Amino acid sequence: MKKGTIILLGVLAVVLLLVFNGCGSYNNMVTKQENVSKAWGQVENVYQRRMDLIPNLVNTVKGAANFESSTLEKVIAARASATQVKIDPDKLTPENIEKYQAAQGQISQALGKLLMITENYPQLRATESFRDLQSQLEGTENRITVERQKFNEIVQDYNSYVRKFPQVIYAGWFGFEKKGYFEADKGAEKAPEVKF
Repeated sequence: MKKGTIILLGVLAVVLLLVFNGCGSYNNMVTKQENVSKAWGQVENVYQRRMDLIPNLVNTVKGAANFESSTLEKVIAARASATQVKIDPDKLTPENIEKYQAAQGQISQALGKLLMITENYPQLRATESFRDLQSQLEGTENRITVERQKFNEIVQDYNSYVRKFPQVIYAGWFGFEKKGYFEADKGAEKAPEVKF
C-alpha cells in the first residue's frame, strides 16, 4: 500500500471513532439531561402540593379563629409571588434556581409564622381539619427536602458527565451546559440562637 492511502485510512478511522464516540456521548447527555428535567418536574410537583394546601390552611384558620389578618395576607401574598416564578428545565442555571428558591423561601417563612402564631389559639389547634392540614404540610415539607436532594444528585451526575473529557467537547458543540443546584438559604450556616 502507498503511504498516502495508509494516512487516509488512519484519518478516516480517527474520524469514524470520533463520530461513534460522539454519538454515544450525545445520547448519554440527552438521557442525563432528561433525568434532570424529570427531577425538576418532581421538585415542582411537591412545591405545587404545598401551594394547593395553603388556601385550605388559610381558610381553616380564618374560619376557626378571629385571626391576625396581616399574617394571613402575608401567606397569601407569598403564595401568589411564588407561583409567578417558573423555570424552564433547559434553563436551570444557579441564578434561576436561586430566584425560585427565594420565592419558595418566602412561603416557608410566612407559613412558619402562621403556624407559630396558631399556638396562641388552642381551639384552632384542637380542630381536626387544622391538625390534618398541619400534618399534610409537614409531610410536604419533608417531600420537598427529599426531592431537592434527589434533584441535586441527578444534577451532580449530569454536570460531572458533561465536564469530563471527551464529553466536554461534545457538550460544547451541542449546547449541553452545566445545571444549577439547590443550595442552603443565606444565613443557614449560623445556628439559631435559643433563649429561655
